[in-house]
Amino acid sequence: MHDILAKLGIEKINPGGFGGEWVGSGDLLEVHSPADGELIAKVQQVTEDDYDAIVARAHSAFLEWRKLPAPKRGEVVRQLGNRLREKKSELGALVTLEMGKIGAEGEGEVQEMIDICDFATGLSRQLYGLTMHSERPDHRMYEQWHPLGVVGVISAFNFPVAVWAWNVALAAVCGDASLWKPASGTPLTAIACVRIAEQVCRDNDVDPAIFSLVVGPGRTVGEKLLADKRIPLVSATGSCKMGYRVAQVVGKRLGRTILELGGNNAIIVTPNANLELTLPAILFGAVGTAGQRCTSTRRIIVHRSIRDELVDRLVTAYADIKIGDPRQAETLMGPLVTHAAVDDMMAALDRLREEGGEVLCGGERLEGEDYPGGHYVTPCIAKARNEYQIVQDETFAPLLYIIGYGSADATPAEAVAEMDEALTLHNGVPQGLSSAIFSDHMREIEYFLSHRGSDCGIANVNIGTSGAEIGGAFGGEKETGGGRESGSDAWKVYMRRQTNTINWSTELPLAQGISFGGD
Repeated sequence: MHDILAKLGIEKINPGGFGGEWVGSGDLLEVHSPADGELIAKVQQVTEDDYDAIVARAHSAFLEWRKLPAPKRGEVVRQLGNRLREKKSELGALVTLEMGKIGAEGEGEVQEMIDICDFATGLSRQLYGLTMHSERPDHRMYEQWHPLGVVGVISAFNFPVAVWAWNVALAAVCGDASLWKPASGTPLTAIACVRIAEQVCRDNDVDPAIFSLVVGPGRTVGEKLLADKRIPLVSATGSCKMGYRVAQVVGKRLGRTILELGGNNAIIVTPNANLELTLPAILFGAVGTAGQRCTSTRRIIVHRSIRDELVDRLVTAYADIKIGDPRQAETLMGPLVTHAAVDDMMAALDRLREEGGEVLCGGERLEGEDYPGGHYVTPCIAKARNEYQIVQDETFAPLLYIIGYGSADATPAEAVAEMDEALTLHNGVPQGLSSAIFSDHMREIEYFLSHRGSDCGIANVNIGTSGAEIGGAFGGEKETGGGRESGSDAWKVYMRRQTNTINWSTELPLAQGISFGGD
């Protein structure tokens, strides 16, 4: 552990603020590993005065950074991606140590940072606008995109580095500076990433405050960030409850938000599904990251004619999951992030039973010398009904609900007509992030992807709900918040759009044929 920390510049006590220089004069924050409860390091949090100085410096850095041509900004981001490549192993190990992801997922998250830097580098030469035909003679009309300002990024514990990169790589090539407030449970990965970005900026004679950082309490530093008019855009990842607060405070000052909030993601499994594909997709979606992804699979909406077979195979597969220290290569599921997360899962199971649900396997606390720290559980499969309140609420844990649809004696061909019921169940939750269907039947697939189908921002066919690529815009609808990050044209929200009209004639014709003060 100490070797990894040293290579990333993490010391026993670390300043938690960066705005061109490292500062921190607030309370000490202890960071413990969920793998074993061991103290990793401490962070000196920022005060409100520290925050104000950091934002002022970030804004000054933005004013200079926006002058740099976009392809040159892209070159800095390209170098950031390369530096992340060099540190992939160490950063991945720190993600595992601090958050509890297994090693493959920790390095996979760092790879997402690398990938978005590659994407953003190409994007820096494609910040395109449109040319429109004017209704007035000898006029040219077009639109262009300008840098926006300092972008606030509030990230959650479950993706402690990737979400930052999704935002700041795009923001940087768009000409913006950024201010990152990471989750208080995972500040060390944030400090490590900003140290890497700082060095890249200094190597390029760029003010490193374009990648600023504040580690501090949400009730003080977080609230200041939300209310700060110097920050025109806040990108926030977290719970729906947190999203309501962000939207309220930022919206009150007419600021912009990108909200990436809860998911209650379902997979529809029809009788026309290939179960050899379906089983591993459900397993990874429900158990990966110990069920602590916003795209984790929470509900299986399965046709009753194949429900028992699917459940039997899932229960068998769950029995073989290796649970334990995420630093061990054979581990498939590590710990939940905190004791409170374990308590929340146990409380959810109590509510499930009260509402009439049935636990089919798992759902136990794991304690003792093999599970130090007290953050371990067995993943759970339960029978439930979609209308249960506990099913409507997202539980951030490896808790998978089995929900049936259709007639148990329907043939695969007859089951196609029962897709209405499956989709009603699928869409019948407040959240709308990720979704999937497993079927080899064209009509079922096309219905699922149509305007009458999945109401989620992500809809997949024959792959699971988890594991989005950076090339597509990421985000969801309803209480998921409506924000979009990462690929496609998500870059546009980090810029301000401007429509321009040039009159190159010798007259002044008005639009809509209006004559004003003349014959």
